[in-house]
Amino acid sequence: MATARVRAFAPPLQSRRAEICRTAAQIFRERGYDATSVSDIARALGITKAGLYHYFESKEALLFEITAYGLDRVRDDVIVPVRDIRDPEERLRQLVIRHANITTHGRGAVAQLVDEVRQLPPAARKQLEERMRAYFDIVRDTLRELRAAGRLRDVDPTVATFGLIGTILWLPRWFRQNGRLSQEQVANQIADIALGGLLRPGPPRAVARVAKDSLKKRPSHERTKSRRRAVP
Repeated sequence: MATARVRAFAPPLQSRRAEICRTAAQIFRERGYDATSVSDIARALGITKAGLYHYFESKEALLFEITAYGLDRVRDDVIVPVRDIRDPEERLRQLVIRHANITTHGRGAVAQLVDEVRQLPPAARKQLEERMRAYFDIVRDTLRELRAAGRLRDVDPTVATFGLIGTILWLPRWFRQNGRLSQEQVANQIADIALGGLLRPGPPRAVARVAKDSLKKRPSHERTKSRRRAVP
């Protein structure tokens, strides 16, 4: 197996390189990585194998760049926007919605290649797995915050994280771009299902805090009357 050269995904101005990645990702998705040859990819692009090797030295290098691009999207569109959200419940919701939207983009070709990373040489595989771990950690840390606040059901945060990410990565296998529901609708429903299953029922903490603060601001004689009316 050739050694995949570790490099970042090419900038948009290299349109031919991006086109090769998009085409290869779709073929890998449809046929499987092992069953796809360099000749298959070159044929789909209308170029020779030599022309393809001008951009990528091997099929492994192509897979590495496609996966690295997907992880760039997760970093830029999911991790960076949500990491400063202080409320862990809202952070979890945004993690799910944003990641679900990414996985259904472009028929989910990139998302479905996650399992193929094991085909790469050790050095390239380790680099991608470390980046995947960064996303895993922010999800699990958020669940741990919810557990510390008494909001998480009696589930193990690590198990819950694997289950949640697995659910999102499975979306491209059944989602249809021209289906009854849009990407945004599906993403929001997946978030509702996830939070409904993971969090204990009860009013949002922000609402409870506002109500408590409002009660404290009322005059003492009004609070006493309110408590008396509450007694049956």
